[in-house]
Amino acid sequence: MIPQPDPSATPETDFSELLGAPLASALSAKGYTTLTPIQKSVLDPALDGRDLRMSSQTGSGKTLAVGFVLRHAFAEPMPRGGQASQPRALVIAPTRELAKQVEAELGWLYAPLKIRVVALTGGASYRDEHRALAQNPGIVVGTPGRLLDHLNRGSLNGSLVETVVLDEADRMLDLGFKEELESILATLPEGHRTHLVSATFDRQVAALADRVQSNATTVQGTPLGVANDDIDHVVYLAHPQQRIDALINLLLMQPDAQTLIFARTRAEVSEITEELRNQGFNADSLSGEMPQDARNRALAGMRRGATRVLVATDVAARGIDVPAIAFVIQLDTPNDPDTYTHRSGRTGRAGRKGTSALLIPPAALNRTKSLLARARVRHRIEPVPTAEAIRAADDQRALAELSRELDAEVPERIREQVRKLIEAGAAERALTHLLLESQNASVEPRQIQPLLPQQERKRPFQSAPRQRELAPQRGFAPRDRDFAPRDRDFAPRDRDFTPRNRDVAPSDRVDWVPFHVSWGEEHGADARRLVAMLCRRGGIRSSDIGAIRVSRKFSSVEVAARVSEGFRHATRTPDRRDPNVSIIPA
Repeated sequence: MIPQPDPSATPETDFSELLGAPLASALSAKGYTTLTPIQKSVLDPALDGRDLRMSSQTGSGKTLAVGFVLRHAFAEPMPRGGQASQPRALVIAPTRELAKQVEAELGWLYAPLKIRVVALTGGASYRDEHRALAQNPGIVVGTPGRLLDHLNRGSLNGSLVETVVLDEADRMLDLGFKEELESILATLPEGHRTHLVSATFDRQVAALADRVQSNATTVQGTPLGVANDDIDHVVYLAHPQQRIDALINLLLMQPDAQTLIFARTRAEVSEITEELRNQGFNADSLSGEMPQDARNRALAGMRRGATRVLVATDVAARGIDVPAIAFVIQLDTPNDPDTYTHRSGRTGRAGRKGTSALLIPPAALNRTKSLLARARVRHRIEPVPTAEAIRAADDQRALAELSRELDAEVPERIREQVRKLIEAGAAERALTHLLLESQNASVEPRQIQPLLPQQERKRPFQSAPRQRELAPQRGFAPRDRDFAPRDRDFAPRDRDFTPRNRDVAPSDRVDWVPFHVSWGEEHGADARRLVAMLCRRGGIRSSDIGAIRVSRKFSSVEVAARVSEGFRHATRTPDRRDPNVSIIPA
């Protein structure tokens, strides 16, 4: 581990000695007067000639740090001519958006050296990329598949590459780019430097680093929980059947904030975007299957401020850098702290304040608390704003807007109209019309039952009395191949699990809805794992699950009718953790 440099030992306004006059002039032109910890760390002279494993939190200036480590590749002038582009440096990124962001950042940094930077990404025109490569760029940034394609076609020649950077290496491995990365690295000359940028260096990333790096050392920037101190982290609880209503109310509580919403799947992104548009929100979407020009338009709309709400998947949102985003809403609990950090890091940028909200079902609360603790994030839990609270806030904003001092000179024609209204005694009617028009133009808030952790057991959506004997509070305890319930809720009989007290009075009977699960005994399914998966994916509790039958290739389960509709809605799209398991009504 390289120790962090003493900031007092680094001149904060003169970068010439560290970076050379050209790069220093680019920084000065952009208004830089100081560097972040990760940027200072990579400039340590002790790192010269070594491969780096760079780790730092989102929003800590990693892209500029990548630009700094590439400077050694241009100690000699770039060659001219040749039949194929022969860059000195490659930067590999997991997504198109991140590649474009890196291209833009390195473009202005290396402009004084007249070094061209080109991005190669899936969805772009090959003809345009061939033209860009023909201009002999010194740095090529691209996604793994497109870079490998150009290398195989011969339009890109890696024989002169001196430095390669794997940006967000952890995410590229998560997306299944391991073979592409190794194929690209195999085309590069011996002795090139290989740097990895990754928020975390788990076993998988470390194994890749060990294979492709030599004489490597770790450079630590801003750790988890330190960067983005300007972000307010809030957890909101909502039952699955009221998730869209809760989302609308959250958007209405910050009516002027540009908002980025994270959804789990492409289908969910499309569904939520369409619902928000139908309700009157200026919303757009961003997901992996969209053409590149459509993705560019969506991002451009956010940057111009023309789009107020952008709904995106994790992968598509990588590399989004819109400083005006003030509100991030996550519609599920991420699988790891790094994903949460990347999501929340889309706000609170460039010195601005921001809010990161998690909108989750009560069943996900404990897992969410654990994740936020691992991410070292201080958070609070609040109820989703009610319709009454939103209307009260709207009224307060309207009164404040009508009462504020005017910033500009009022034309005499307007003053004359105001005088006439007052003289005619019509000022009250005029204000009434004004306020009515304002309210008619806004989205109507939704009636929603506010929910806090201590209220979770009250089950405000319960439509029928629930027998306490039907509620498995602790799950299942293993006994050989079967599972004996600890609280005597289920009586195992072979592979069938049926509540003992089905013979209750008709007035107290709980109605059940059967579901088919494409996960059976040969896939490793058992009652305990089924309950855990159903609760996680469907946002329900174990007490909402009735009889379970585990067959060889599939399973049959019963879900309480009072939550079955929300459960069906929550589970109808594939899940990242078990994408091959479908849950459908029987």
